[in-house]
Amino acid sequence: MRGLLCWPLATLLLLLQPWETQQQPTGPKCHTGPLDLVFVIDSSRSVRPFEFETMRQFLVGLLRSLDVGLNATRVGVIQYSSQVQSVFPLGAFSRREDMERAIRALVPLAQGTMTGLAIQYAMNVAFSEAEGARPPKERVPRVAVIVTDGRPQDRVAEVAAQARARGIEIYAVGVQRADVGSLRAMASPPLDEHVFLVESFDLIQEFGLQLQGRLCAIDLCAEGTHGCDHHCVSSPGSYFCRCRAGFVLQEDQRSCRAINHCGFGNHSCEHECVSTLGGPRCRCREGHVLLPDGRTCQVRDLCNGVDHGCEFQCVSKGLSYRCLCPEGRRLQADGKSCLRCREGHVDLVLLVDGSKSVRPQNFELVKRFVNQIVDFLDVSPEGTRIGLVQFSSRVRTEFPLGRYGTAAEVKQAVLAVEYMERGTMTGLALRHMVEHSFSEAQGARPRALNVPRVGLVFTDGRSQDDISVWAARAKEEGIVMYAVGVGKAVEEELREIASEPAELHVSYSPDFSTMTHLLENLKGSICPEEGISAGTELRSLCECESLVEFQGRTLGALEGLTQNLAQLTARLEDLENQLANKK
Repeated sequence: MRGLLCWPLATLLLLLQPWETQQQPTGPKCHTGPLDLVFVIDSSRSVRPFEFETMRQFLVGLLRSLDVGLNATRVGVIQYSSQVQSVFPLGAFSRREDMERAIRALVPLAQGTMTGLAIQYAMNVAFSEAEGARPPKERVPRVAVIVTDGRPQDRVAEVAAQARARGIEIYAVGVQRADVGSLRAMASPPLDEHVFLVESFDLIQEFGLQLQGRLCAIDLCAEGTHGCDHHCVSSPGSYFCRCRAGFVLQEDQRSCRAINHCGFGNHSCEHECVSTLGGPRCRCREGHVLLPDGRTCQVRDLCNGVDHGCEFQCVSKGLSYRCLCPEGRRLQADGKSCLRCREGHVDLVLLVDGSKSVRPQNFELVKRFVNQIVDFLDVSPEGTRIGLVQFSSRVRTEFPLGRYGTAAEVKQAVLAVEYMERGTMTGLALRHMVEHSFSEAQGARPRALNVPRVGLVFTDGRSQDDISVWAARAKEEGIVMYAVGVGKAVEEELREIASEPAELHVSYSPDFSTMTHLLENLKGSICPEEGISAGTELRSLCECESLVEFQGRTLGALEGLTQNLAQLTARLEDLENQLANKK
């Protein structure tokens, strides 16, 4: 261990001589880093003010000889008396000027002499990675220089041994009244190289002169790579080879070989493990994609890579895909097109997000999008009725269901809507829709007419209030809910708002300028169905040949019930007669 961590301090101590008289070194270069260096300074009451000032100048002189920097020598300073105070940690400063400024502002504590407490603080705190010390795997020397003028008032031997066992090299510098036995108990071996005693603070520079010849190390790697495959790293009196990340040093201690990370197992990869310089990576076989967990593979979405021909929606399924139709429409025999419903009735309420995140220019795009929805609907008092509600931090009905009877009137009213800005209270908007927008007072048709009620929520972000209660309430009230999200809209919220199945009732676009592609999905989804609401058990009239046929079946069922009732009445009369005869 002789001189293992001491070499970087050599040139630090050159400045203990007058700067002007320092001679430039000749021959191999003597350097000071990288090094993690902590000064532990005694500022007890026994250190007189002028002595403390001498120690302050001593520290400043040392700093001026250091190759200070985050990748070179890092310096920390703590002072102690009856307590310990961090002047600045290892990671605080990368400039010598900032360190000098902190040392010049240092105020002595002027109390007792708890040297053991200071060593424990240096070991557990000052040399921690949180304070700026480099990790042990980087093999950066850790050096503590303890300067004291008296006998410790606590035990130092045990805690100093713990610090040395953790790889901290300790220099003990005693001034004037310092106890030699305590210095020897603190310092690293060999003691004749780590224990120094000077007669007064005025002579503390002798500490630097004595260490100068011992601590200056030669950078052997400056002379060449010595056959190292990757990096040559100097150590006191020697050198060693180090490999780049992702490589391991071979038995010859010079050559480097790439680490086969997959040689130790497949690292839970579902398909293949691939070794890279950065570590193991999972790779999927052709036709599959890697999921976000980095391990599991999923069949590639064929709907995005083939001409599927689905009229409404394509859904990947295993190694194939299938076509889906919107609610109320059946898939035809070709497996691609959907059987169309004829024009019918629907009450449609649009909830439009007018929060500040939408922005004015995008809100105009939203209004244009709404009018494109209006274009494919049969708007009339007897057909489709449309209402519009805007929400932000509050809710405002722009026009109710019963106000406009033509598509032109609705579109003109949409263009006149003014942007609200502010927050995003989607839950409040859902409540307003359930409690007011679908009321007969607002123009909704009576439930007895079984006119479908459809709500379409358009939003671009996360709601600032709870949506779960009123999203569920809307569906309980028989409202078929659609959710359209743009940009930062939250998928979980869109799914909670929408009716099941989500893939038919949730639409998303990453950008306002590209959301027009959602129109085709909505055209198929909001297909009016005559005489049917979300909770009715009646079959769609798209499946009935005619209303007459439907009425005929109903009357036939009623006639059968009448006959059964007549038979039951006759049996009751017969039982009553039998009871009367027995009496």
